[in-house]
Amino acid sequence: MLLPCDEAGHGRPVVLLHARPTDRTMWRAHLPLLAEAGVRAIALDLPGHGAASVGDGRVVAPWADVLATLDHLGVDRFVLAGNSLGALVALQVAVTAPDRVAGMVLVGYRPHDQPPSPHLQRAWDSESAAWEAGDIKAAVRAGVDAWTAADAPAGVRAHAARMLRDQLRSRLAHGEPAQATDPLGEDPAALRTLLIPALVGVGEHDMPDFFQGGEHLAGELGAEGVVTLPGAGHLAPLEQPAAFCALLLDFVHRVPEHTTPH
Repeated sequence: MLLPCDEAGHGRPVVLLHARPTDRTMWRAHLPLLAEAGVRAIALDLPGHGAASVGDGRVVAPWADVLATLDHLGVDRFVLAGNSLGALVALQVAVTAPDRVAGMVLVGYRPHDQPPSPHLQRAWDSESAAWEAGDIKAAVRAGVDAWTAADAPAGVRAHAARMLRDQLRSRLAHGEPAQATDPLGEDPAALRTLLIPALVGVGEHDMPDFFQGGEHLAGELGAEGVVTLPGAGHLAPLEQPAAFCALLLDFVHRVPEHTTPH
């Protein structure tokens, strides 16, 4: 499927992939900042999120939809920036089409097979209990508390709440789409064989799971450790857009436009 998108600017393409409980509007503060810096910023709704509704019974392959959408937009080679689910999809795109990915900035990543910490398990349990009770308001409140820093600005928390509420309502209407086979699971060594520049980050106030997951991912990709984004929780780019854009742009400017991946 072709994914809904927002664009700003001209120049080197940078593709922004949102976190699971959000949608492409999490990047609305970033688009003008990136455009002003001379890049073409493209924010996508991943399947089942935002305006990318998925019909009953459809099996989704987000990585394939990202590539199809970029084909449609005339984008051949690009830098990927992803938060949480967006980081996972960025990795799936990279192992599927490594010749098209110039670099990756990955924030808030945790592999699915990593056992959850008590902190993360409590967050999941709180959201699940509210969902099963049919209390969307409580589920949204639990999600905002889990995924943003306690002292995040009121506007950021309100934006996160709106995206979470929309996502839960979409889940009520359409259910959870079935997922195609994950290309990362087909070859356990896939990430270690990628020769794509990568920066791995985590919010200062995120759960320990994502520090651990980030360290593991940096090792797999040969990245230089994990960068901490000050004053942010799991949705670090949403909470600290200027700091994230500065980090992203510094990375983009250091990555060669044309390399020969293997």
